[in-house]
Amino acid sequence: MSNLLKSKSDPKLKKQASSSHEQQAKINEVRELLGDLPTEMPGFLTDSTIRRFLRTRNWSTVQATKALKETVKWRRQYRPDKIRWEDIAETEQLLKKMYIADYLDKNGRTVFVAMPSIKSLVPAKEQVKLLVYNLESCTMSSENAQENVVWVVDFSGWTVSSTPLAESRQSVHIIQNYYPGLIDVAILCNPPKMFESFWKILNYFIEPEVKEKVKFVYTNDSECQRIMADMFDLDKLESAFGGCNTSGIDIVKYSERMQRRDQTRNLHIP
Repeated sequence: MSNLLKSKSDPKLKKQASSSHEQQAKINEVRELLGDLPTEMPGFLTDSTIRRFLRTRNWSTVQATKALKETVKWRRQYRPDKIRWEDIAETEQLLKKMYIADYLDKNGRTVFVAMPSIKSLVPAKEQVKLLVYNLESCTMSSENAQENVVWVVDFSGWTVSSTPLAESRQSVHIIQNYYPGLIDVAILCNPPKMFESFWKILNYFIEPEVKEKVKFVYTNDSECQRIMADMFDLDKLESAFGGCNTSGIDIVKYSERMQRRDQTRNLHIP
């Protein structure tokens, strides 16, 4: 494995610890700085959301407030809270390009699976919409959690044309700026040699705090196998990631599950 593909932890990136009392005081301060926005978007501007933004801004109330205001502006325009399962292109659903797994990792985190090598039959705009829909759905279980999503990406069969750079940059921008702290770790499985050049370019657009969470895993490597076994129940984990599950997802049952999630999502934003 080349040095390029080794995830390193920079001690300078570690966030300061804070007691629950201090955290709540910071959250309350941000609420005051936001003015009337918490009333406008109560389903989004929860304590959990504000806490995530504070964590990724090193507990700076000024920076967290600025980032939240920018996110509110984006949400007014994009309305991610209003995207339903029925709104996602049917062909994209059937391709199973992105989905939320029906199991958690051993730490109780939501598992979000992506298969970028699967050829898309819809425009980039619809693919980004699918990503946003899944991220929005993942926030459902983030209340009282710091970061609760493990993103597992299968790069088997990946080529440069599988993930256009412009689309990748837009996806990174959305994840970093509008859903900061939601992804606890991103596991890139079996990236081919050609991905190194793509990764070097994409690195310019990835924040250090996010970059630290990226882990490269090769299922034929014994150490990587141990890491995956420590994180996941291998009987549930897909075989593409070194697990024993070869059945894949039932799109009919998955559709029903996502429709149930939609019903419980907070969709009361005017």
